[in-house]
Order: sequence, then structure tokens, then C-alpha cells
Amino acid sequence: MATATPTSVILPTQGWSDACEEIAAQLGSADELLVVCDDTVPAIVDRIDEFGDSVRLVVAGDPEGCSGKANAIAAGMEAAEHDRFVWTDDDFHHPPDWLARLRVDYDRHGPTSELPVFVGQDPLAAALEPLYALSGTLAVFLADIPWAGSLVFERDDLDDEAAFLEALRRTVSDDGLLMEHVDFTTVKRTRYVETGGSIRKTLETQVRFTQIVYRYDPTGTAAQAAFGTGLAAGCLLFPFPALALVTLSMASVYAAFGIRRWTFLSTYPVVIAAIPLLVYGLARRSFIWGGRRYRWHDKFDVTVEPE
Repeated sequence: MATATPTSVILPTQGWSDACEEIAAQLGSADELLVVCDDTVPAIVDRIDEFGDSVRLVVAGDPEGCSGKANAIAAGMEAAEHDRFVWTDDDFHHPPDWLARLRVDYDRHGPTSELPVFVGQDPLAAALEPLYALSGTLAVFLADIPWAGSLVFERDDLDDEAAFLEALRRTVSDDGLLMEHVDFTTVKRTRYVETGGSIRKTLETQVRFTQIVYRYDPTGTAAQAAFGTGLAAGCLLFPFPALALVTLSMASVYAAFGIRRWTFLSTYPVVIAAIPLLVYGLARRSFIWGGRRYRWHDKFDVTVEPE
């Protein structure tokens, strides 16, 4: 039996979580889990001791000119002992075969990413799930866009690791930047990710998602605006046939990705609201994420402020 390639799993987090436990239980004898925080968290230090050398705390420090997530990923990659990286998040369930399946994916496809399905935790976020399914699941799959919540690649896949890490510490989106440096295959395997929690949090997330797409794919944003405007106009001009068409179309998207949620029924109003939400996301001058306010002036020009 072939020996598994040693892997460094990088997990940005603000505290010990179920994800830490789930991933630690899947590590091979040569693997490591790097739990990356802004500062030392005593609760994490206490739990890490239970796992010996396989789980380590990496203190990234406060971000300067980038997002906390990007700063954590950069610190994790610099601290990693192995050449194979797995990036992940702590906001979804990691089943017992999660890491093993990513290993198989890399052996088959090279750099590989799974897919998110964003599940709303407040009324607005739940209503917007069809929009998330289109832009965060379907489009990500069709375009082979990496999702930083669950992906695998190796150092040699990067054209210039030093330049990548330097750029990572000057931007907001870790997976947006990675997309420009590594070619990924996105497999049709989903993970349910909770989003929102309050109307305010959902609006802040909408701004962040919108600006990530705009900064890394302005042409795609323009195409999205043109298509969305035409679709919304059709819904307003022909409400009854459009209601049936967009609802059934979204139901087929849900079925294709195994999404068992009633929220496809909100597709019609979401289609109409999509353009106002896009304008709102582009017009906002800042957004809040993880307890910090970000002003994203340009792709590599970010101001970080306390919330």
C-alpha cells in the first residue's frame, strides 16, 4: 500500500471548535494540523496538548493591510512543515473521510476544491440561498473556482510561493488570489456552511461577496449585472410564467447538487432583488468581517480598522 503524502492542514479560527476535533482525528502519523489564531488562546493551548506534535498553534498576529483570514493562511503556510497543503474553515462539519477524500482527489486531479452550500441562519440569509446557490455553488463548480473552506494543493503548484504570500498579505480574498496562481479542479461534493445570523451580518456578507467578485473578476461582475438586469426585467414583465420558470430552474440546481432546502421557493423575489443587492454591495465603502472593518480600495490596497 502506498504511503500517504504528509499533509499540513491549515485551519484559521478564533477558538477551539468541533472542526479542530474532527480534523485532528483524521490526521495520519506524518500529518499536522496548524490551528492559526491572531493571538494565543489559552483554551486552544490546553486542548492541543492532548494531541502531541500533530496539532500546533500558530499565532499570526493582527492583520495589517489584509484580511484576518488571508493573514492567517499566510502564517500557516510559512509555518507548515510539509509541501502538501489543505486549507479549511471551522464553520462546517468535517466527516471522518473528509481528509482522505481530498488526498484521493489530489492524486486524481491535482489541485482540488470542494463546494460550499451556504445555509442562512436568519430570515434574509435564508431567503437569499438561491442567490448563494447560483454564485457560490453552481458558478464555482462550472468555472473550477477554488473555495478556501476545503481545498488541497502543493507548494510546487504555485508559480512563485514568496510572491503569493506577499500578495496574500495585501488583499482580502485568499481563494480569489489563489485562483490566479493555481489551476484547480472543483469536484461536485458539497459542504453545508452556515452564514448570516442576523440581518446586519447577512448584509455585511453580501457586501464582502460582491466586492470579492468585483476585485478579482470585474468582467464577470459586468456580465452578472447585464444578465441579472435582463432576468429581473423579464420577471417583472411576465410575472406568472417567470415565476414558474425561475422556481423550477432553481429546483433543478438544488437537485443537481443534492441541496435539500425549501428555499428555492424564494427564487422569484431574489431574482428581482439581485440587482439592487449588487449595487448596494458595490456602493458600500466598507464591510465588517470577523470583528474588523475593511476598506477595500483596490485589489492590493486594504485598510483594516476595529469594528
